[in-house]
Amino acid sequence: MSQHHNIIRSFVLRQGRLSNSQRHAYETLISNYGIPFTSNLLNFEMIFGRNAPRYLEIGSGMGEATTAIAKAHPQNDYLAIEVHTPGVGSLLKQIEESKLTNLRIIQHDAVAVLGQMMPHGYLDGVHIFFPDPWPKSRHHKRRLIQPKFISLLCKHLIIGGYIHVATDWENYAEQILEVMHNESSLTNTTRDFAPHPEYRPLTKFEQRGLRLGHGVWDLVFKKKCLIPG
Repeated sequence: MSQHHNIIRSFVLRQGRLSNSQRHAYETLISNYGIPFTSNLLNFEMIFGRNAPRYLEIGSGMGEATTAIAKAHPQNDYLAIEVHTPGVGSLLKQIEESKLTNLRIIQHDAVAVLGQMMPHGYLDGVHIFFPDPWPKSRHHKRRLIQPKFISLLCKHLIIGGYIHVATDWENYAEQILEVMHNESSLTNTTRDFAPHPEYRPLTKFEQRGLRLGHGVWDLVFKKKCLIPG
């Protein structure tokens, strides 16, 4: 999630160690469930073979929540974006084991995917769960959720489509609330922070944090229809 010379990026590339199972899944399944990055617009109907609600997850991590959501909502189609190979391998393995036909993955920067591959007014929802909080003050400029990025996401939402962000850092949650509140094309679904939506599964890491008394903040904003002035 770095920012350099006003170029938005959705990640900072870190070296991750691949387990044997992740490596095997990556090498054998990426051609089945991965979508190459290109300059061509995505067509979910061609990818999934049907016309269904379309959802994007940015930063799927190791893929547990992504897989659980896709399994629980077979009526929807999901595209995950993740740059780190261990996470991609883990998600590919889960897609194969769960026989999911409604989940695919792109291993590339989300900003580039949005800018070159995603049609405008196309997505029913965007999920961003536990983005890197960059807790040190001098690093806050590297956080993903910034005004330019949220404005970019809004271009790709249908009217009534939503952006759902979850974080376990209160300082980041307050920043996200301010950024999304100030985006003119969005409206909050609640007064401030949203109750935990049923469709977002609790990760093991999150469950452990909750047992220790750590907080988790969900924010769900919807795209509204702007009336020309």
